[in-house]
Amino acid sequence: MGREMHKPIGVLLVSTLVLTSCGTVRDSRLNPFNWFGRAERVETVDAEEINPLIPRKRDSIFDREEVAYPGVPVANITELRVERVSGGALIRAKGIAATQGAFEALLEPENDDELPVDGVLTYRLLAIQPAGFRQGTPQSRELNIARFRTLQDLDGVRVIRVVGAQNALQVRR
Repeated sequence: MGREMHKPIGVLLVSTLVLTSCGTVRDSRLNPFNWFGRAERVETVDAEEINPLIPRKRDSIFDREEVAYPGVPVANITELRVERVSGGALIRAKGIAATQGAFEALLEPENDDELPVDGVLTYRLLAIQPAGFRQGTPQSRELNIARFRTLQDLDGVRVIRVVGAQNALQVRR
């Protein structure tokens, strides 16, 4: 029994020695000591040190210029609800786009800084509507969107209005 117990420990020790002596394993990513790489010199810019933990901004194919949102107003607003939630309210709007395939819908504020004008907070329901899609049924063109506003944002608001291309709906407090 004693000899059989020493055999697995001996195999483990021999395999450990063999693996650690191999140059390929020592330099590979299997070795935990290589996981973070080697220390490298940090450049300074304008006598300020660069924090190596914060990546520098680089030119990338993924950096895009700011492009204006190409959405257009949704044809009809069919439903508008304001639901109380923790810390504020959820403005839910449902609309029907002119054609199928509308996407990236949003409630864009018409008021500057989303401040109410005479107690009215107005949003426009917009969506990107690509060309070449057929009209289809109203259910296939339906869009649902929501926007959260805090209690502080809603201070002084008596009416919330959502505007589409052909109609508008509003709710009063």
